[in-house]
Amino acid sequence: MSEVLLVFTTLPDRASGERIAGALVTERVAACVNLMAAATSFYHWQGKLERTGEIPLLIKTTRSAYPQLEQRLRELHPYDLPEIIALPVAAGLPDYLSWVRRETNDPALNERLSG
Repeated sequence: MSEVLLVFTTLPDRASGERIAGALVTERVAACVNLMAAATSFYHWQGKLERTGEIPLLIKTTRSAYPQLEQRLRELHPYDLPEIIALPVAAGLPDYLSWVRRETNDPALNERLSG
C-alpha cells in the first residue's frame, strides 16, 4: 500500500490556490487540499531580496500519485520555480490515511481492491 505524503506549495493569490486545489482533487492526484491563511515569504530571487504575500497549500496524496501531482503542479503553477516539498506522513488516524489512498489514483490500492 502506498505511503501517504503531505505536499506543500505556495501560490501568489487565493484565486490561483483555489483553481489549482480544485484541479488536483478533481483529477484525483490529491485527496484533499487546504488553502491556508495568507503568509509573507522572504527569499532571495535573481540576486534580490524579495518580500511576497503568498497562500500556502497543504496537499494530501500518496507516494504513487505524487509523480502525477508534481507534473500537474508544474503545469498549473504560475511561478517559474514553484516550491514543491513532499513529506512522508509518519503516523495518522488509520481510517483517514486509508481514505487518502482511496481518493487518489493509487495504483497499489486499486490493484489490491480489484484483485
